[in-house]
Amino acid sequence: ILGFSTPPGRLSMMAFILNALTCALGLLYFIRRGKQCLDFTVTVHFFHLLGCWVYNSRFPSTLTWWLVHIVCTALMAAIGEYLCMRIELREIPLNSAPKSNV
Repeated sequence: ILGFSTPPGRLSMMAFILNALTCALGLLYFIRRGKQCLDFTVTVHFFHLLGCWVYNSRFPSTLTWWLVHIVCTALMAAIGEYLCMRIELREIPLNSAPKSNV
């Protein structure tokens, strides 16, 4: 069903890309470490590959399927790492005031 020539194919590809963007936000919320984003992204897409393989009873062999998933993996990892790095590189507030009034 994935393909550029049919409207359902384009809609499916857009859904995969939007899923990659929302999963990048999930990496920010759950992982919060830039170094681990690629690992978790590849793991999620690997489990998706296994699920597709079991569900269809055959290994995915179409070029468009592989291209869409490679692009979505790269997009999810890059955006997730960018968002996590922004959180990691925030300045740590250093207050010289005491924490409590004793």
